[in-house]
Amino acid sequence: MKQLLFFAAVLLPFTRLAAQQTDTTRQLHEIVVEAYLRKQTLLQVPTSTSVITSKQLQLQPGATLVPAMNTVPGIRMEERSPGSYRLSIRGSLLRSPFGIRNVKIYMDEIPFTDAGGNTYLNLADPGSIQGAEILKGPDGSLFGANSGGVILLHPMGLRADSVQVQAAVQGGAYGLFHEKAGWQQQFGNYQVSLYQAYQRADGYRDNSASKRYYVQTAQQWQYNAHNKLKLLAFYSDLSYHTPGGLTEAQALSNPRAARPATATLPGAVEQKAAVYNRTAQGGLVHEANIGPNWEHVIAVFGANTHFENPFITNYEARDENTAGARTYISLHDKHITGTGISVNWNSGLEWQVTSSDIVNYGNRGGKRDTVQAADKLRAQQHFYFTSLSVHLHNRWIWEAAVSLNCFHYNFSSKKGDSTRRFNAQWMPRFSLSYLITPALAARVTVSRGYSTPAIAEVRASDNIINTRLQAETGWNHEAGLRLSGNRNRFWIDASVYYYRLQNAIVRNLHDDGTEYFTNAGGTHQTGVEAQGMLWLLEPRRHGVLRGLQWQSSYTYSHFRFSDYISAGQDFSGNLLTGVPRQVAVNSLLLQLPAGVYVFGQHNFTDQLPLDDANTAFARSYNLVQCKAGWQIPHTGKCRISVYVGADNLLNQSYSLGNDLNAVGKRYYNPAPGRNYFGGVECMF
Repeated sequence: MKQLLFFAAVLLPFTRLAAQQTDTTRQLHEIVVEAYLRKQTLLQVPTSTSVITSKQLQLQPGATLVPAMNTVPGIRMEERSPGSYRLSIRGSLLRSPFGIRNVKIYMDEIPFTDAGGNTYLNLADPGSIQGAEILKGPDGSLFGANSGGVILLHPMGLRADSVQVQAAVQGGAYGLFHEKAGWQQQFGNYQVSLYQAYQRADGYRDNSASKRYYVQTAQQWQYNAHNKLKLLAFYSDLSYHTPGGLTEAQALSNPRAARPATATLPGAVEQKAAVYNRTAQGGLVHEANIGPNWEHVIAVFGANTHFENPFITNYEARDENTAGARTYISLHDKHITGTGISVNWNSGLEWQVTSSDIVNYGNRGGKRDTVQAADKLRAQQHFYFTSLSVHLHNRWIWEAAVSLNCFHYNFSSKKGDSTRRFNAQWMPRFSLSYLITPALAARVTVSRGYSTPAIAEVRASDNIINTRLQAETGWNHEAGLRLSGNRNRFWIDASVYYYRLQNAIVRNLHDDGTEYFTNAGGTHQTGVEAQGMLWLLEPRRHGVLRGLQWQSSYTYSHFRFSDYISAGQDFSGNLLTGVPRQVAVNSLLLQLPAGVYVFGQHNFTDQLPLDDANTAFARSYNLVQCKAGWQIPHTGKCRISVYVGADNLLNQSYSLGNDLNAVGKRYYNPAPGRNYFGGVECMF
């Protein structure tokens, strides 16, 4: 609680400033959260929630989501090579050699995460996403099993937008080319949008080229006053080569090299190591206002994925099919006359099944050889949820929510068929928020995390089905404060938490580099997060400087293993692998006359342990990025803007993603040095 008292002392001067501000003639944008099935201002949301707006995304380079995501305290997103995303919320990336696990992601009402617990976030083009809401810490109240948190993505085309046509082209170092085009139109009660993008890059390192074709449509039909039908669908064809990890000596000698051959194994170039992913995904959502304050929503969705991964030791091919449905009923803002009480209530269920047909071949120079193993896995999950939120006199908010999660696997192989069924698990969350002043709110939350093993963990690259792997569980306790100034000139959000995770799932490697997963005894995770924004100079229409905005975030993570013994070694008390102790991100936006802006961002990331024994550490680094743009004056409807930018201005040697616990100490994936990009956008 000392950290929380410290933040309270920091916030007190700002509360006085907020009270002094009375001019409301021109409001700056207020932050609104929709993740809990209703619109509410961020100030009184009783959980640790962060929002990435479309304007924040526009200030970033545009070809990747990584810099924007890493501005959120508690988030760590990596891209070891172009297209190879990893992401965690308040935790280690030990579970994810690639992809995303133990975090639930939705696109609008449709789960992006499959029933097996995996999310291919790299399928989405960054330009197709208009914003994101991040719920930090386990939250099964409405979203089912997760031990890290939930991300709600807002896809392009489902919101009212005055822009009807947009097109953009971007180029940059190492062969980067990114083009995108979108069209949105309203025809009476029917709205349709189409989005297309193509991105390629040669990559900084050998064998790191990438390519993605992407098409998305979002449509909605308000067919009467009370009912709406929405369609969201996309197709993505993604390929990226994987250069592999280097030892420290190799990274210093030639950081652009791919993983070389050894006496026993070929190298990444020779084996044409890569990932190929073709996915079509879509869903229909029906929203019905069934009475005063009542709403019913039902969504049906599905996905088909063809995945290939020629690796050093084998060639894996997977065909995955997902189907599911989600439905709930909501009571919004029901006021109880004469009591000062209003009630919000949600209750529903979600069901999802993913079947995976997995075949591993020998890899002969990037081509399939003889079959090594073949298995069929079927993951099925369903959960029931209910949430009650009580507001008293617009100051107190009490929330109690719970979900009941059911999960099982079916396995089919030459050895026979079997089923692994996990016991049904309750995931409760209790939250309380109190509005101390009209500008300052305090909150506390207690929640339970639960995450079953993903398909890629049960059947890892060693081709062995691991039926002994347990789900990880834990309890999270946290408290926080939020402050928002009048006219939203500034806001501050701070929290402190303690999360005790049991049976934490961690990745291990065999001598040949193939992976397998085990349960660590657990982890003790204590953290402090703070984030804020301040208009040092509010936007105005005169003067040389038309606006000056500062944003900042800070993450402190004191994460350690507990009761963790592996291969006869006791790692209890060691720092959690892959987690930096401190991360600080600061940015400054200058708005100048004639539609000119200059944006700069600095990211300090502390050193982090690369193995469970804590014998190797990645060095800390300071990553500085900048972008400058100009909206060309034009009297017609067409708005044309140009921009240029630079990444890694300090020319730091660092890895934006490491191979943890790597065999042969091949931990390092060197990122590019100083490099540049630029582009042009057209909207009307």
